[in-house]
Amino acid sequence: MSSNSPLTALERLAIAAIILTWGLNNAAAKVATAELPPMMVGALRFALALAFLAPFLKPPFPWSRRLAAICLLSGPIHFGIIYIAFGMAKSLSPLVVATQLWIPFTALFAWKMLGETMKPLAVAGLVVAFVGVAWMSLDPHGAADLPAIALGVLASACWALATVFVRQTPGAKPLQVQALTAVVAAPVLLALSFGFEDNVVERVRTAAPIAWACVAFAGVVSTIGASALLFWLVQRREAGRVTPYFLLTPLVSCTIGVLFMGDALSPQLVIGAAATMGGVALVALTAKKAPPPEGEAT
Repeated sequence: MSSNSPLTALERLAIAAIILTWGLNNAAAKVATAELPPMMVGALRFALALAFLAPFLKPPFPWSRRLAAICLLSGPIHFGIIYIAFGMAKSLSPLVVATQLWIPFTALFAWKMLGETMKPLAVAGLVVAFVGVAWMSLDPHGAADLPAIALGVLASACWALATVFVRQTPGAKPLQVQALTAVVAAPVLLALSFGFEDNVVERVRTAAPIAWACVAFAGVVSTIGASALLFWLVQRREAGRVTPYFLLTPLVSCTIGVLFMGDALSPQLVIGAAATMGGVALVALTAKKAPPPEGEAT
Protein backbone atom coordinates (compact mmCIF):
# COMPACT_ATOMS: atom_id res chain seq x y z
CA MET A 1 0.00 0.00 0.00
CA SER A 2 1.30 3.46 -0.88
CA SER A 3 2.54 5.34 2.17
CA ASN A 4 1.00 8.53 0.79
CA SER A 5 -2.49 7.16 0.18
CA PRO A 6 -5.26 8.20 2.61
CA LEU A 7 -5.77 6.04 5.67
CA THR A 8 -8.56 3.54 5.21
CA ALA A 9 -11.60 3.44 7.49
CA LEU A 10 -10.27 0.24 9.08
CA GLU A 11 -6.89 1.86 9.77
CA ARG A 12 -8.57 4.90 11.33
CA LEU A 13 -10.68 2.58 13.48
CA ALA A 14 -7.54 0.74 14.62
CA ILE A 15 -5.86 4.05 15.53
CA ALA A 16 -8.92 5.14 17.50
CA ALA A 17 -9.02 1.80 19.31
CA ILE A 18 -5.35 2.10 20.30
CA ILE A 19 -5.78 5.68 21.56
CA LEU A 20 -8.84 4.69 23.60
CA THR A 21 -7.13 1.57 24.98
CA TRP A 22 -3.98 3.37 26.05
CA GLY A 23 -5.97 6.26 27.50
CA LEU A 24 -8.11 3.88 29.53
CA ASN A 25 -5.05 1.89 30.56
CA ASN A 26 -3.54 4.90 32.32
CA ALA A 27 -6.70 5.25 34.39
CA ALA A 28 -6.71 1.49 35.00
CA ALA A 29 -3.14 1.69 36.32
CA LYS A 30 -4.19 4.38 38.81
CA VAL A 31 -7.15 2.30 40.01
CA ALA A 32 -5.14 -0.94 40.25
CA THR A 33 -2.26 0.62 42.22
CA ALA A 34 -4.72 2.12 44.70
CA GLU A 35 -5.77 -1.42 45.65
CA LEU A 36 -2.71 -3.55 44.93
CA PRO A 37 1.02 -3.01 45.59
CA PRO A 38 2.40 -1.24 42.50
CA MET A 39 5.15 -3.70 41.66
CA MET A 40 2.72 -6.56 42.18
CA VAL A 41 0.47 -4.92 39.58
CA GLY A 42 3.39 -5.01 37.15
CA ALA A 43 4.17 -8.65 37.97
CA LEU A 44 0.55 -9.68 37.47
CA ARG A 45 0.29 -7.73 34.22
CA PHE A 46 3.33 -9.44 32.71
CA ALA A 47 2.35 -12.88 34.04
CA LEU A 48 -1.04 -12.53 32.37
CA ALA A 49 0.51 -11.22 29.16
CA LEU A 50 2.97 -14.12 29.14
CA ALA A 51 0.09 -16.60 29.11
CA PHE A 52 -0.89 -15.20 25.72
CA LEU A 53 2.64 -14.52 24.44
CA ALA A 54 4.05 -17.95 25.28
CA PRO A 55 3.65 -19.24 21.68
CA PHE A 56 6.20 -16.62 20.59
CA LEU A 57 8.88 -18.05 22.89
CA LYS A 58 10.19 -20.30 20.17
CA PRO A 59 13.93 -20.60 19.51
CA PRO A 60 16.18 -19.37 18.16
CA PHE A 61 16.36 -16.50 20.61
CA PRO A 62 18.39 -13.54 19.33
CA TRP A 63 19.83 -13.07 22.81
CA SER A 64 22.48 -10.41 23.35
CA ARG A 65 23.46 -7.90 25.97
CA ARG A 66 21.51 -5.26 24.07
CA LEU A 67 18.37 -7.41 24.02
CA ALA A 68 18.83 -8.10 27.74
CA ALA A 69 18.97 -4.34 28.30
CA ILE A 70 15.78 -3.90 26.25
CA CYS A 71 13.95 -6.51 28.34
CA LEU A 72 15.11 -4.99 31.63
CA LEU A 73 14.49 -1.35 30.68
CA SER A 74 11.10 -1.86 29.02
CA GLY A 75 10.00 -4.45 31.57
CA PRO A 76 10.77 -4.40 35.30
CA ILE A 77 12.61 -1.06 35.35
CA HIS A 78 10.11 1.04 33.37
CA PHE A 79 6.96 -0.60 34.71
CA GLY A 80 8.26 -0.90 38.25
CA ILE A 81 8.93 2.84 38.33
CA ILE A 82 5.78 3.91 36.49
CA TYR A 83 3.45 1.80 38.63
CA ILE A 84 5.05 3.21 41.77
CA ALA A 85 4.40 6.66 40.31
CA PHE A 86 0.74 5.82 39.64
CA GLY A 87 0.42 4.51 43.19
CA MET A 88 1.88 7.73 44.62
CA ALA A 89 0.01 10.21 42.43
CA LYS A 90 -3.05 11.96 43.80
CA SER A 91 -4.12 13.12 40.32
CA LEU A 92 -3.92 11.20 37.07
CA SER A 93 -3.62 14.05 34.56
CA PRO A 94 -0.22 15.68 35.41
CA LEU A 95 1.51 12.29 35.59
CA VAL A 96 0.09 11.12 32.25
CA VAL A 97 1.19 14.33 30.55
CA ALA A 98 4.69 14.05 32.04
CA THR A 99 5.11 10.49 30.76
CA GLN A 100 4.81 11.77 27.18
CA LEU A 101 8.36 13.06 27.56
CA TRP A 102 9.48 9.65 26.26
CA ILE A 103 9.18 11.14 22.77
CA PRO A 104 11.64 14.01 23.34
CA PHE A 105 13.89 11.66 25.32
CA THR A 106 13.90 9.23 22.40
CA ALA A 107 14.89 11.98 19.98
CA LEU A 108 17.63 13.14 22.36
CA PHE A 109 19.05 9.66 22.92
CA ALA A 110 18.86 8.86 19.19
CA TRP A 111 20.83 12.04 18.50
CA LYS A 112 23.53 11.11 21.03
CA MET A 113 23.68 7.35 20.41
CA LEU A 114 22.69 6.91 16.77
CA GLY A 115 23.84 10.17 15.25
CA GLU A 116 20.34 11.09 14.10
CA THR A 117 19.86 14.75 13.32
CA MET A 118 17.46 16.97 15.22
CA LYS A 119 15.80 19.74 13.27
CA PRO A 120 15.59 23.17 14.93
CA LEU A 121 11.84 22.74 15.46
CA ALA A 122 12.46 19.42 17.20
CA VAL A 123 15.01 21.05 19.51
CA ALA A 124 12.55 23.85 20.25
CA GLY A 125 9.83 21.28 20.92
CA LEU A 126 12.10 19.40 23.32
CA VAL A 127 12.77 22.57 25.31
CA VAL A 128 9.09 23.58 25.33
CA ALA A 129 8.04 20.10 26.50
CA PHE A 130 10.40 20.10 29.48
CA VAL A 131 9.50 23.68 30.40
CA GLY A 132 5.82 22.70 30.23
CA VAL A 133 6.32 19.87 32.71
CA ALA A 134 8.27 22.18 35.03
CA TRP A 135 5.56 24.86 34.81
CA MET A 136 2.83 22.30 35.43
CA SER A 137 4.71 20.96 38.45
CA LEU A 138 4.92 24.42 40.04
CA ASP A 139 1.13 24.58 40.37
CA PRO A 140 -0.06 23.60 43.88
CA HIS A 141 -1.98 20.63 42.47
CA GLY A 142 1.02 19.57 40.41
CA ALA A 143 3.48 20.18 43.25
CA ALA A 144 1.55 17.72 45.41
CA ASP A 145 2.41 15.07 42.84
CA LEU A 146 5.98 16.22 42.19
CA PRO A 147 7.60 12.96 43.40
CA ALA A 148 5.25 10.94 41.17
CA ILE A 149 5.87 13.25 38.22
CA ALA A 150 9.63 12.94 38.73
CA LEU A 151 9.32 9.15 38.71
CA GLY A 152 7.17 9.39 35.58
CA VAL A 153 9.89 11.39 33.84
CA LEU A 154 12.51 8.84 34.93
CA ALA A 155 10.35 5.98 33.64
CA SER A 156 9.93 7.82 30.34
CA ALA A 157 13.71 8.16 30.01
CA CYS A 158 14.12 4.41 30.62
CA TRP A 159 11.51 3.62 27.98
CA ALA A 160 13.15 6.00 25.52
CA LEU A 161 16.53 4.34 26.06
CA ALA A 162 14.96 0.94 25.43
CA THR A 163 13.39 2.37 22.27
CA VAL A 164 16.80 3.44 20.96
CA PHE A 165 18.24 0.00 21.76
CA VAL A 166 15.36 -1.51 19.75
CA ARG A 167 16.40 0.65 16.80
CA GLN A 168 19.86 -0.86 17.10
CA THR A 169 18.40 -4.40 17.00
CA PRO A 170 16.57 -4.53 13.66
CA GLY A 171 16.38 -8.33 13.54
CA ALA A 172 14.36 -8.63 16.75
CA LYS A 173 10.76 -9.79 16.26
CA PRO A 174 8.40 -7.50 18.23
CA LEU A 175 6.13 -10.16 19.74
CA GLN A 176 9.10 -12.39 20.61
CA VAL A 177 10.77 -9.45 22.36
CA GLN A 178 7.53 -8.76 24.24
CA ALA A 179 7.37 -12.40 25.31
CA LEU A 180 11.00 -12.37 26.48
CA THR A 181 10.34 -9.12 28.33
CA ALA A 182 7.43 -10.73 30.13
CA VAL A 183 9.62 -13.72 31.06
CA VAL A 184 12.09 -11.32 32.67
CA ALA A 185 9.65 -8.80 34.15
CA ALA A 186 7.11 -11.07 35.85
CA PRO A 187 9.51 -12.85 38.28
CA VAL A 188 11.68 -9.77 38.86
CA LEU A 189 8.71 -7.57 39.77
CA LEU A 190 7.21 -10.35 41.87
CA ALA A 191 10.45 -10.67 43.86
CA LEU A 192 10.74 -6.90 44.26
CA SER A 193 7.14 -6.69 45.44
CA PHE A 194 7.61 -9.28 48.18
CA GLY A 195 11.02 -7.80 49.05
CA PHE A 196 10.09 -4.13 49.34
CA GLU A 197 6.31 -3.66 49.49
CA ASP A 198 4.22 -3.99 52.63
CA ASN A 199 1.27 -6.29 53.28
CA VAL A 200 1.48 -7.84 49.82
CA VAL A 201 -0.49 -10.98 50.58
CA GLU A 202 -3.19 -9.12 52.51
CA ARG A 203 -3.62 -6.46 49.83
CA VAL A 204 -3.83 -9.08 47.10
CA ARG A 205 -6.36 -11.08 49.11
CA THR A 206 -8.62 -8.09 49.83
CA ALA A 207 -8.31 -6.23 46.51
CA ALA A 208 -11.62 -5.18 44.98
CA PRO A 209 -12.79 -6.85 41.76
CA ILE A 210 -12.27 -3.56 39.87
CA ALA A 211 -8.53 -3.80 40.60
CA TRP A 212 -8.34 -7.27 39.09
CA ALA A 213 -10.34 -6.08 36.08
CA CYS A 214 -7.82 -3.27 35.59
CA VAL A 215 -4.90 -5.72 35.75
CA ALA A 216 -6.62 -7.95 33.20
CA PHE A 217 -7.24 -4.94 30.96
CA ALA A 218 -3.55 -3.99 31.12
CA GLY A 219 -2.28 -7.51 30.55
CA VAL A 220 -4.61 -8.53 27.74
CA VAL A 221 -6.31 -5.57 26.07
CA SER A 222 -3.41 -3.10 26.27
CA THR A 223 -0.33 -5.33 26.13
CA ILE A 224 -1.71 -7.81 23.59
CA GLY A 225 -4.64 -6.19 21.78
CA ALA A 226 -3.33 -2.67 21.27
CA SER A 227 0.15 -3.93 20.42
CA ALA A 228 -1.23 -6.33 17.81
CA LEU A 229 -3.19 -3.48 16.20
CA LEU A 230 -0.10 -1.27 16.24
CA PHE A 231 2.08 -3.92 14.61
CA TRP A 232 -0.59 -4.41 11.95
CA LEU A 233 -0.65 -0.68 11.27
CA VAL A 234 3.10 -0.21 10.96
CA GLN A 235 3.34 -3.21 8.65
CA ARG A 236 0.96 -1.36 6.31
CA ARG A 237 2.21 2.20 6.84
CA GLU A 238 5.35 4.05 7.80
CA ALA A 239 5.42 4.55 11.55
CA GLY A 240 5.51 8.31 11.04
CA ARG A 241 2.09 8.18 9.38
CA VAL A 242 0.36 6.74 12.43
CA THR A 243 2.34 7.48 15.61
CA PRO A 244 1.52 11.25 15.78
CA TYR A 245 -2.15 10.33 16.26
CA PHE A 246 -1.24 8.67 19.54
CA LEU A 247 -0.48 12.08 21.04
CA LEU A 248 -4.25 12.16 21.66
CA THR A 249 -3.87 9.44 24.31
CA PRO A 250 -3.31 11.88 27.22
CA LEU A 251 -6.52 13.68 26.23
CA VAL A 252 -8.47 10.47 26.89
CA SER A 253 -6.69 9.88 30.21
CA CYS A 254 -7.08 13.48 31.38
CA THR A 255 -10.78 13.50 30.48
CA ILE A 256 -11.29 10.35 32.57
CA GLY A 257 -9.27 11.89 35.40
CA VAL A 258 -11.33 15.08 35.49
CA LEU A 259 -14.76 13.49 34.98
CA PHE A 260 -14.43 10.36 37.10
CA MET A 261 -11.33 10.51 39.32
CA GLY A 262 -11.51 13.95 40.88
CA ASP A 263 -8.62 15.61 39.06
CA ALA A 264 -8.57 19.39 39.49
CA LEU A 265 -7.26 21.35 36.50
CA SER A 266 -6.08 24.85 37.30
CA PRO A 267 -5.15 27.33 34.54
CA GLN A 268 -1.46 26.75 35.29
CA LEU A 269 -1.84 22.98 34.95
CA VAL A 270 -3.73 23.40 31.68
CA ILE A 271 -1.11 25.79 30.27
CA GLY A 272 1.76 23.53 31.36
CA ALA A 273 0.07 20.44 29.93
CA ALA A 274 -0.69 22.23 26.66
CA ALA A 275 2.92 23.42 26.39
CA THR A 276 4.21 19.92 27.10
CA MET A 277 1.98 18.28 24.51
CA GLY A 278 2.73 21.02 21.99
CA GLY A 279 6.45 20.49 22.45
CA VAL A 280 6.08 16.72 22.23
CA ALA A 281 4.07 17.14 19.02
CA LEU A 282 6.82 19.28 17.49
CA VAL A 283 9.40 16.61 18.27
CA ALA A 284 7.18 13.80 16.99
CA LEU A 285 6.28 15.56 13.76
CA THR A 286 9.73 16.92 12.88
CA ALA A 287 12.08 14.17 14.06
CA LYS A 288 14.03 12.50 11.29
CA LYS A 289 12.73 9.07 12.28
CA ALA A 290 9.44 8.30 13.93
CA PRO A 291 9.36 6.25 17.15
CA PRO A 292 9.14 2.54 16.50
CA PRO A 293 6.08 0.42 17.31
CA GLU A 294 7.34 -0.41 20.77
CA GLY A 295 7.30 3.27 21.65
CA GLU A 296 4.18 3.73 23.85
CA ALA A 297 4.81 3.37 27.56
CA THR A 298 1.44 2.09 28.78
